[in-house]
Amino acid sequence: MSGADTGTWSDAEHQAEDSATTACLLCKGAGLVYPVLPSGKTDFSRVVPCKCRRQELKSEKLNQLQQRSNLGILSRLTFENLTPTGLQGAPALQELFSQAYDAAKAFAEAPSGWLVFIGPGGSGKTHLVCAIANHCLGLGRPVFYINAADLLDYLRSAFSPDSNITHDALFEQVKNTPILILDDLNMATTTGWAKGKMEQLLDYRFNARLATVITADVPIEGFGDSLRGHLTDVGFCRVYMLGSILSSLSHLGGLDLELLRRMTFKNFDYRRLNLMPEERQNLEQAYHLALDFARSPQGWLVFQGTNGCGKTHLAAAIANHLKQEGKPVLFIVVPDLLDHLRSTFGPDSKTSYDELFERIKQVQVLVLDDFGEQSATPWAQEKLYQLINYRYNARLATVITTCFSLDEIENRISSRMVDPSISLVFNIMAPDYRGDRGAARRAKLSQSPTRRRSSP
Repeated sequence: MSGADTGTWSDAEHQAEDSATTACLLCKGAGLVYPVLPSGKTDFSRVVPCKCRRQELKSEKLNQLQQRSNLGILSRLTFENLTPTGLQGAPALQELFSQAYDAAKAFAEAPSGWLVFIGPGGSGKTHLVCAIANHCLGLGRPVFYINAADLLDYLRSAFSPDSNITHDALFEQVKNTPILILDDLNMATTTGWAKGKMEQLLDYRFNARLATVITADVPIEGFGDSLRGHLTDVGFCRVYMLGSILSSLSHLGGLDLELLRRMTFKNFDYRRLNLMPEERQNLEQAYHLALDFARSPQGWLVFQGTNGCGKTHLAAAIANHLKQEGKPVLFIVVPDLLDHLRSTFGPDSKTSYDELFERIKQVQVLVLDDFGEQSATPWAQEKLYQLINYRYNARLATVITTCFSLDEIENRISSRMVDPSISLVFNIMAPDYRGDRGAARRAKLSQSPTRRRSSP
């Protein structure tokens, strides 16, 4: 029995009545209208969506774009809920993030060229690129976001006979998408096949001048020649650093230890009362050498001296100064460095030896404390030589402290330390400030003249 028979309305009749009372006065609920020509006359030859449908169509298009964007739950990461100065407290790091934030907003408004954000995990780079993606989607621009490792997994799975899409079809879609966002790119840890696919993808997009956004947690030096060439094309590619790339190595360094964290230039006392005049002058000279290096890290600075003479304090002060300014630096005690490298061979290690060693080698500023205290095994000697030789050839800023004379250090390494074109070696004559335990060592060192090498 129908609703009309009983004097009541069915749900369908209620909906029809609601539709009739809320129908657009312009299109009468049809959703389409004849457009009006510039002359003011109506064009009856075609129809266009009514104003009442445009917002609905816009929402439908946005939903379609979001589904194709691959953002998923990352759709919540927008510029509106992103702090323009980032979450890191150091003013220098906030300034770096602010510059990246401005660049991201400009790119989102007018996507062109390549935009690259390099920084450690937690620096905010993924939020930045997702904010770009969401802003572009809001403007109706198609964008595709994908994690680099996920992309490689999808490409591998496309070879399966059960795959809904072929490898070539998938790769062509990613290659030609108008705006590509490639998150967490890391060429160092991929296989030969994966590295080749990434190079093929990025070479294509670079040559086709397609808008691309990339994030990575390794410095530009960690990429191959081809990609490095693309990233250094200043006319097409803009690169922004977000904090120190060394956050991923922070568990290696010693600056988190309370004693080392408190070693600064402000509390370094080169006017100790128990020093002889020449020792005080020598220690003040070492202080100024360290301070100058911290202000402008370049070349090598090697401090020799007995245990407790102040060389570790000065080296830590350099590292703490650079860290406070938000600049990349790694302070590590040499025996600890070797232990960390050995640990990568364990079955539970989450980091490969090659990956860890490459990152340490390429650190912008490396401070090696207690050089020569390591176990004199052939493996340890070879690893330290490889590290020193790489940084010597790459001319990377390095600070070394040692209580050994250069004659006691392996010749392949010591010969690089004394090269006047890059290194300055300074012998600190002060005794052990913690007592008189280093008196004998002090007497030995004070008999030899202070050795200095001028940097160019």
